Amino acid sequence: MTATPAVQVFGGPTALIEYGGLRLLTDPTFDAPGDYPISGGRVLTKTRPGAVDPAALGPVDAVLLSHDEHPDNLDRSGRTFLADVPLTLTTRGGAERLGGTAKGLVPWQSVELTRPDGGTITVTGVPAQHGPEGCEPITGEVIGFVLTGDGLPVVYVSGDNASLGIVEMIASHYAPVDTAVLFAGGARTGLFDNDLLTLDSARAAEAARILGARRVVPVHFDSWAHFTEGREPLLAAFAAAGLADVLDLA
Repeated sequence: MTATPAVQVFGGPTALIEYGGLRLLTDPTFDAPGDYPISGGRVLTKTRPGAVDPAALGPVDAVLLSHDEHPDNLDRSGRTFLADVPLTLTTRGGAERLGGTAKGLVPWQSVELTRPDGGTITVTGVPAQHGPEGCEPITGEVIGFVLTGDGLPVVYVSGDNASLGIVEMIASHYAPVDTAVLFAGGARTGLFDNDLLTLDSARAAEAARILGARRVVPVHFDSWAHFTEGREPLLAAFAAAGLADVLDLA
């Protein structure tokens, strides 16, 4: 098996994964701090800028977009960025709304991407649930991703998922996972009696255990006011679970 893939985290949910010679970017968010309206008259507040200028990223082979409907996962600059990307993999509804090179996946549907060496990697869409059971009419359709390939490690990108039951389902297909990019941060916006919309730190540690993850790269835990748990709670939760050695806070 080849070496552990490089993952660079740029704040919020945005990370660059180098895998099988390809460069894959998760949920692009580059806008400045400020207030960003969402449906229902609510507002999400960005508290710090991203850590990279999109023009400095270099070529990106594909974007793995968990969903397009919330500005903390795809903002205005991110939408502009998609126009120059050869492929954006996302939800079915997201692909219809975005058009261009966006392709919608349903859970367990796979696509193959050609590697520079002539081989392929497989990107499989996997379920995600952006809140408690039955949340979809309010929070929308979300998807995660699993990356696999001959001689390559297994990489799981959770997207905005709050359900450990879904993590168990994914583990039943792919565990042990070599690298899990987990959207953590305990996102809450007052919906569903202020229930979790993503994993909090304790659930992220439990997800790591369920997946048998050899490495966890957390994203989506800083840069927005509705992310309720940051770096220190993550460190504490993974230490309490005996998993401090798998946590990679790059």
